Amino acid sequence: MSEYKNKTEKEITKLLDEKREALRSFRFAISGSKTRNVREGRNGRKEIARLMTELAERRRSRVAEKE
Repeated sequence: MSEYKNKTEKEITKLLDEKREALRSFRFAISGSKTRNVREGRNGRKEIARLMTELAERRRSRVAEKE
């Protein structure tokens, strides 16, 4: 069960933007060797994928309802 099921699309989109920004800043930090936690990047990408999947499922179900 996804933790994002109870959130609105607007909230998910906002979270997605925040996660993308966090991943971007992580990439800059890793290139400058300021961080040692390399799993943070992998976890960030997975969270972004989960958010995008939830949004896609909602949009697909909305289109299916209209048909």
